[in-house]
Amino acid sequence: MTDKKNIDAQKASTGMRKGLTNYGDTGFSLFLRKAFIKGAGFSDNALDRTVVGIANTGSSYNPCHGNTPQLIEAVKRGVLLAGGLPIEFPTISIGESFAQPTSMFLRNLMSMDTEEMIRAQPMDSVVLIGGCDKTVPAQLMGAASAGIPSIQLITGSMLTGSHKNERVGACTDCRRYWGKFRAGEIDEQEITAVNNQLVASVGTCSVMGTASTMACIAEALGMTVPGGASPPAVTADRIRIAEETGAQAVKIAQTQLTIDQIINGDSLENAMRVLLAIGGSTNGIVHLAAIAGRVGLEIDMHALDRMGRETPVLLDLKPSGSHYMEDFHRAGGMATLLRELKPLLKLNARTVMGRTLGEQLELDGAGFTQEVIRGISNPIYPQGGVAVLHGNLAPGGAVIKQSAANPALMEHEGRAVVFENMQDMAARIDSDDLDVLPSDVLVLKNIGPKGAPGMPEAGYLPIPQKLARLGVKDMVRISDGRMSGTAFGTVVLHVTPESAVGGPLAHVRSGDRIRLSVENREISLLISDAELAKRAADSPVKVPVANRGYKKLFLDTVTQADKGVDFDFLRAERIHGKTPK
Repeated sequence: MTDKKNIDAQKASTGMRKGLTNYGDTGFSLFLRKAFIKGAGFSDNALDRTVVGIANTGSSYNPCHGNTPQLIEAVKRGVLLAGGLPIEFPTISIGESFAQPTSMFLRNLMSMDTEEMIRAQPMDSVVLIGGCDKTVPAQLMGAASAGIPSIQLITGSMLTGSHKNERVGACTDCRRYWGKFRAGEIDEQEITAVNNQLVASVGTCSVMGTASTMACIAEALGMTVPGGASPPAVTADRIRIAEETGAQAVKIAQTQLTIDQIINGDSLENAMRVLLAIGGSTNGIVHLAAIAGRVGLEIDMHALDRMGRETPVLLDLKPSGSHYMEDFHRAGGMATLLRELKPLLKLNARTVMGRTLGEQLELDGAGFTQEVIRGISNPIYPQGGVAVLHGNLAPGGAVIKQSAANPALMEHEGRAVVFENMQDMAARIDSDDLDVLPSDVLVLKNIGPKGAPGMPEAGYLPIPQKLARLGVKDMVRISDGRMSGTAFGTVVLHVTPESAVGGPLAHVRSGDRIRLSVENREISLLISDAELAKRAADSPVKVPVANRGYKKLFLDTVTQADKGVDFDFLRAERIHGKTPK
């Protein structure tokens, strides 16, 4: 009798019996749900199946997710073959170049949508389908807070195109050709022609931008099936990964392999190690900080930088190298990279397969000869792709993607040319009257989490047109905003605290001297502490506010870059440690 009660209790907390709508009568709640299941064409059998929710983020505004319908069908097939019941449901979808003012402004909203729909609807596990820059972190954040067994399915990268027999792909080549156009090196006819070739199919950017970075991070965290990061969107490999993901979603539901057993200090450290080794997007640090905050951890920026000094860039991929995601996949993808990084990884970290990372690497077997992923003894760049800077200009830290910067500018002192905000920059950057020299340091304020709002990817300031025409390709640029992972150049980002909340960046004036030393991890405004304090006292900032809606929620509760630009109330109730240790 006791066994029967236990079985009945277990059934009541799983499948379609899970999380019954509150009508004050649980029997009626189940009766009503069952009636509507039948109305959708399901049989009584449905109540006894393992239910796998499938987060559908397909949208015509999001070409990065253009293959979502095919992926959903493959996931369903995998779920059914494993004996489960697949139920898809829609959530917000964020397309990077279609979201105003910036996709980052909406990331937390998508995470809330994902979390609450997982909580609200009956499912034993969930497949998260994401690819475009902010969708994967939003889903991992939401799922981490919801706490049920979860597995990530990446949409995959686009194919590369060809322009005048040169292989091109979004979006590093977008920026390179646009720079040529601004400098007058190519005409309008050619920029239109290359525009037709940069995005050769649906899928995410074909270089190591934020989307590809988050795909690799998701696999490094143990949140995808093996090989889940690299297959391009339109390949059969990607469809097979989707089917396997569906089958694995049933298994993690039945074994109760919840997300908190996978995302922890060790897996986050592995993800940071991978981010450094792939020359990943600086945005990845912000997203990892947000994911960590959801499980009660904080990113130790000093420890991250120490890790960077011992983790070389191994992946020869744009913008730090020369290849594309297709080539990474053909070279063995993450299995090849992780094999090279094995001495530096936490091999006991658990994965969504139920195995440890070390066990998975043993199953992956030996590697093969290829030219895209280097060994530790022969790296693309001797240190990690990202360096963390500190100084009186960034007491809370700043970052630079050193693997994609100009070596000649890594140790630099120059005169500041200051733009107060994006509108000021747009009005003056191409003026022939702008007082600017190639040795100057461009400074853009008020594009941080609160300042813009949403911390847009405007930190990649364009080279002033008068200098671009002279052949200047790079300058030191500093802001409290972000830049696309597809971008390149000597760009200091995520200056914390941001200018809009009174950070030192707010008090930089044109003509000031600024020193950048990547070797010393320094970013300094060369004025006295007394002068900086006087400027702050004389010119107090007015922190942005809003009267209503999501913007008000955002401005009232968003954290700074080092905390992941998450809402303070969405972080774990207790922060119990730091990572990496």
